[in-house]
Amino acid sequence: MNHSARHTLRTVGGDLATEAVRGPVLAHEHIVLDLDQRGDGAAVLDPRLHAAAVTAELSELREEFGLSLVVELTCRGMGRDVRTLASIARDAQVAVVAATGWYYEPFHTPEIDGADVEALTAVLVREIEDGIGATGVRPGVLGELGSHGDVPSAAEATVLRAGARAARATGLSLATHAQLGRGGLAQLELLTAEGLPAHRVSIGHQDLLDDPGVHREIAASGAYVAFDTVGKSSYQSDRTRLRLLVALMEAGHADRALLSCDISRHGYLRDEGGQGYGHLFRHFLPALRAAGADDDLIDLLTRRNPLRFLSGASDEEN
Repeated sequence: MNHSARHTLRTVGGDLATEAVRGPVLAHEHIVLDLDQRGDGAAVLDPRLHAAAVTAELSELREEFGLSLVVELTCRGMGRDVRTLASIARDAQVAVVAATGWYYEPFHTPEIDGADVEALTAVLVREIEDGIGATGVRPGVLGELGSHGDVPSAAEATVLRAGARAARATGLSLATHAQLGRGGLAQLELLTAEGLPAHRVSIGHQDLLDDPGVHREIAASGAYVAFDTVGKSSYQSDRTRLRLLVALMEAGHADRALLSCDISRHGYLRDEGGQGYGHLFRHFLPALRAAGADDDLIDLLTRRNPLRFLSGASDEEN
């Protein structure tokens, strides 16, 4: 089977034709999440407590900005709950893509201990082909497969290799978590060494790395450069993000940038005074327009690029 491109996206509500996605896409978000390792409940989006606020935000963004799709990168060991994803997607009338994989090492699940690449690949392929648990919901992307530091740890390398093999076997694309933006080139080298084409890889959190040369190198390979923590001012200013994005575009790589906000704790929700999922549309894109971006460029960054990434289409197929 030729896995070079898929013209339908796999969402929690079923298959969706790429042509049906007429509005913007959030390329890296969390709708349900549990990364609470401190016991303070901050790094949590609890379906019982926060689903209504999340649904209201997404619905409002659909009405105001035409939000059409959210790529939800909560995977194994991160509190994934695809039943809740499906109900939020239905109630907000916004399509949601669910993910499979493993996050970076502090969040690895016990099944990884001592497992080899083949065993972990089989786990991922089974979920992609048969659905997550008994839900029948099938993941539409691999992610966010993580590493931290400049080089993945041994366990992280095993997970990344398994993800690459599962992506090759199933035709899905793969999004990474590069902690604080570091290690993206090492991730890309490892993934492509397993035979996964670079255009089916998105390297995460690159807006946290103030290194335009690395961004150009990732983009020149054909991989996507994710500026996906927009609005997280405690990590990086949006002024710096904008400068880095403009530099990447001026280097000729506008077709390789992905944008999102990576809402990963309930304090980021608007009803708790946070920037919300809409910060990209309400604040960052207006600043990008002020820097000279026109409607076509905004559409490229927020719709066509993420659709090309998710569908696995190469430039020749667009």
